[in-house]
Amino acid sequence: MKLYKRENYLKKIRGFYDADDIIKVITGVRRCGKSSLMEMIAAEIAEKGVAKENIIYIDLDKRGFRSIKTADAFEQCIDERGTAAGLKYLFVDEIQNVEGFEEVLNGYRTEGNWSIFITGSNSYLLSGELVTKLTGRYLEFEMFPLSFDEYEGMKAFLGKPVDPNPQAELTNYILDSGFPRALFLDDPADKRKYVQGVIKEIFEKDIRKRVKIRKKETFELVRRYIIGNYGATTSLNNICEELKKNGLSIGKATVSRYIRALVDAKILYECNRFDIKSKKVLSGEKKYYLADLGFYYAENTDNRVNYGPTLENMVYIYACSRDCSVSVGRIGKLECDFILRNREMDYSYVQVAYTIALSKDTEEREYRPLEIIKDNYPKYVMTTDYLLQNRNGIQHVNLIDFMKDGRSF
Repeated sequence: MKLYKRENYLKKIRGFYDADDIIKVITGVRRCGKSSLMEMIAAEIAEKGVAKENIIYIDLDKRGFRSIKTADAFEQCIDERGTAAGLKYLFVDEIQNVEGFEEVLNGYRTEGNWSIFITGSNSYLLSGELVTKLTGRYLEFEMFPLSFDEYEGMKAFLGKPVDPNPQAELTNYILDSGFPRALFLDDPADKRKYVQGVIKEIFEKDIRKRVKIRKKETFELVRRYIIGNYGATTSLNNICEELKKNGLSIGKATVSRYIRALVDAKILYECNRFDIKSKKVLSGEKKYYLADLGFYYAENTDNRVNYGPTLENMVYIYACSRDCSVSVGRIGKLECDFILRNREMDYSYVQVAYTIALSKDTEEREYRPLEIIKDNYPKYVMTTDYLLQNRNGIQHVNLIDFMKDGRSF
């Protein structure tokens, strides 16, 4: 089956295709497309003229490989398939199924002539075992569900209609989710059901196996609360107080553990607040964003879109997918939605709003924090407006076009 190329991720990894001294680890929330990305990499390597016997692909969730649970069985499986001379390319999907896989992979890495790519359960891959045993010998490539430009691109690739009205298509994207498999489904109810299934799969396979959750109902209440308040400034105290109002008394340590489980499974992303004047991270209050907006909308029966946090979430994940580190900025009593630092260690500042065209007060609210910042790094006001203005060197950009063009900060 032909696969839609996720070029944003392929271009990050291509320079390491032949690196036999570094293990390439592809992470991301379940069902975001990690396995398909590995298949694309294998196909590109084959297109370069590499012989079929030098490309070894092992999916440990598939028939024929599911019985491989031990390091010895795993090593034997690789040895049986890796008999060709020269550089061999090893792809292993769902690596967490094998206990002690780190030593096995490190053995092949040390041997040379093995370029290794792996994916697996995030709550496992991001825990201490991989970090401790392969320190300095692996690179993580983080993947996300489809961005808006990829959503439109994959729809066209599948022959699905793309709404010519950009704002209508933006709403479609928000409600459909960015999970690639959901695009194969036409009925909105089926799409929601699919995303709900992803949520259950993550809980059963990634969270429950690694975190002791005595009361599933309590965990579900915390999960629903934190997902329902994505993009809002919050703290452990606030969460505990709100849950208490709903008749649930739960300690901060438990809430913190549950949130950490959601972050480790890459359902949630934690965004710290940073004081621009003191140049310090502010402890306590944070914002949480969703790996995919479907985690909220699939379980929300109201299809009306609250564009404030929704567009913030889109910009946050888009920036992360471009390898930016992201913080929420505070300037005195004002807040800047995002401070971004890119791969070149350059900064930019971003305000996000649905529109600034209808209200002078909204325009002032979005521009004022950026105007206070006196350095010369780029400053953006990102909206869905098509009538754009420039004010004091601050770039007003249409965020739909910005993402569709694949622009970087």
